[in-house]
Amino acid sequence: MDDLYIRPRLRPLGNGVLTRKLALVTGASRGIGAVTARALAQAGAQVILNYRSKGSRAEKVAMEIEAAGGKASTIQADITVSEEVDAMMEQIRREFNFFNFLILNASGGLEKDKGDDYSMQLNCMAQLNLLKRSVPLLQTHGRAVFVTSHLAHFYGEKPVYPGYEPVAIGKQAGEKALRATIPELELNQIALIIVSGDMIEGTITPKLLNRANRGLIEFRREQAGRLPTVEEFGRAIAEAAADPRLQSGETVFVGGTD
Repeated sequence: MDDLYIRPRLRPLGNGVLTRKLALVTGASRGIGAVTARALAQAGAQVILNYRSKGSRAEKVAMEIEAAGGKASTIQADITVSEEVDAMMEQIRREFNFFNFLILNASGGLEKDKGDDYSMQLNCMAQLNLLKRSVPLLQTHGRAVFVTSHLAHFYGEKPVYPGYEPVAIGKQAGEKALRATIPELELNQIALIIVSGDMIEGTITPKLLNRANRGLIEFRREQAGRLPTVEEFGRAIAEAAADPRLQSGETVFVGGTD
């Protein structure tokens, strides 16, 4: 990742540095969430893979982590359903009693079968609810990491690609709502870190946007020099969660912001 724009620069994760740590990763059955979970597990953390509906896919990721010598389990919850979040927290409390890292990776808003307010429900209200429900289980000096995009983080300051605006609005609202909890989190010695990514190579969102805006991916790739891969972005999220130098409220940018 030496040539990839990441600011501030992050401390690489060494094998075993997160031993005896526990991480809950939402939206972890594939893509960025799965890569983040693998990176945390490789560093020694035990990971809990949250999924909404793709249980077999999440189980496959967990088995791959364990085959590589890590520790992983899966847990189902649609984070937009408060009762399912409560059940997930209770299961984690019973089985583990705590966790150290909450990776708020699950996101959406371009789905055809969801209502107009789904982006706000998932990217804002559900994130805030999950964080609040997690505080009693997050260990002292724990970390919550909210995963967002440059398009959402800079919404209102920079142009947004056609079709993405509902997601940008929801995710920016989510970031602002989470940031408003920082004083409360600090009372519990919990930090909130934001990780914002450029268009990520190989993920579903750029592919969907490219269908409506032909050549968009190539345009952004040429504009930025290169785009982060799923592997690079997931590893950066894991490193941001673990890097003790980052202060609560700090934003890590992965991929060019111009």
